[in-house]
Amino acid sequence: MFFSRLRALAGIAALLLTAGFLHYSLPSRDVVRIVGTDVVRQDVERRDAEGNRVTVTRDVRFIYAKSPGGGDRVYRNEDTGWGWPPYFKFDTADLAAQATDRVSTAGAPDWVVMRHYGWRIPVLSMFPNALSIRSASGPDDNPWPWFNIIFVTLLVLSVLIVRRVLILLFRRHVDPVIEEIDREFDQRAGAVAGRYRQARRWVRQRFGV
Repeated sequence: MFFSRLRALAGIAALLLTAGFLHYSLPSRDVVRIVGTDVVRQDVERRDAEGNRVTVTRDVRFIYAKSPGGGDRVYRNEDTGWGWPPYFKFDTADLAAQATDRVSTAGAPDWVVMRHYGWRIPVLSMFPNALSIRSASGPDDNPWPWFNIIFVTLLVLSVLIVRRVLILLFRRHVDPVIEEIDREFDQRAGAVAGRYRQARRWVRQRFGV
């Protein structure tokens, strides 16, 4: 019972971690009105090859926006390069120019769809990273996440197929080995038990105990 609960908790934890990883990495889309852009110089502490702490200064681009409900939206605008997630974004400067060109006011809003990934966590100074900008039909535009749906569907199908293949391989190659080991163990255990009974009878006959 304990191990069943432990396995269930481990499965739930793995599912939550996977869901969080996908939610962070997969693209999201917000309908917003861009209100400004900026370049902020930040000091980041890192460790060099010898393990010493060094301060690296870098310029980070930001895009400021407003949601249709009036909420604030802040996006960083950085290249992903060849790292993770694999969006291969190298056009930070071009995207900054597009964002600057789409700046609008509340009186004459220019609604756009901001495609991004990541989370906004103020206490950690984390911002979602903008990937692209396109025109929206209006503040009520509701972009359908086709890519996310197709990706998750294919991922689930792949996991199910791999799971089925592993089960078949286990039944075909591992189960017979385990059964053979069980038979060998039973035979050896039976032989040991038989020798023990023979020895016990000999002791009783020899010594009367």
